[in-house]
Amino acid sequence: MKKVLITAALMLVLSAASAQVRTPQSSPSAHIEQTVGLTDVKIDYSRPSAKGRSVYGELVPYGKLWRTGANANTVITFSQDVIIAGKTLPKGSYALFTLPKADSWDIIFYADTNNWGVPDKWDDKKEVLRATVKPEFLSRNIETLTIGINNLDSDYGHIEIAWEKTMVSLKFEVPTRQMALKSIDNTLSGPSANDFFSAAQYYYQSGGDQQKALIWINQAIEKMAKANAGEAPFYVLRLKSLIQAKLGDKKGAIETAKQSLAASEKANNADYVKMNRDSINEWSKK
Repeated sequence: MKKVLITAALMLVLSAASAQVRTPQSSPSAHIEQTVGLTDVKIDYSRPSAKGRSVYGELVPYGKLWRTGANANTVITFSQDVIIAGKTLPKGSYALFTLPKADSWDIIFYADTNNWGVPDKWDDKKEVLRATVKPEFLSRNIETLTIGINNLDSDYGHIEIAWEKTMVSLKFEVPTRQMALKSIDNTLSGPSANDFFSAAQYYYQSGGDQQKALIWINQAIEKMAKANAGEAPFYVLRLKSLIQAKLGDKKGAIETAKQSLAASEKANNADYVKMNRDSINEWSKK
């Protein structure tokens, strides 16, 4: 009986140790995703609430760098380069810091996103872009810090930061026109060399129509040769030789394998040199 009681007690202790107490965050995390034109924008931040406190000038002092949220850095990510205040902000992720003042705000995009709050030592080299905006007075009170991407157009959007009765808005421009024109040109010009190569590779590996695979690999070689001073990559030539061998054209396969061998030797790729030599020897015996 004593052993049973001890075992039961141990189980209760282990159960209590593994249990986790869950309580609500004082500054809950938020994740925002918005497509602007053809550019994806994401924001991850923590949302403090005023809770009866005066925000700007007290909780968030004027003239002092602010993390623009609570807890870890507020991080904004752009999938494409954007234009802000006439300057290019390269695509990527940035910590979003602000410097609130009574009559203007500086909004700063900082390359290091791994700080808890403001960096202990500010590195000017990591400050990628800074823009100044005017704060707007709101007629209603915003209890909880709210950051959003609003006032959208296919060519631009606005980062809006609102809390208490103040909002700031920063416009950013996205390369929608350039991306759309590139997509149109690529689509209307037909499949790329890589498209033909991938299709031929799939048909070869999956046992599809090898005549189609041969047509596609020849089109890939033609396009790649035009783009590379008449030379096709050794791995593309290797695939063609394998397709030819599978079709029973050993003579053609050997000839193509010799081209792939020369190209792989030029590229110092020992693996492909060996594979081509082995295949040439094998196909020459049949």
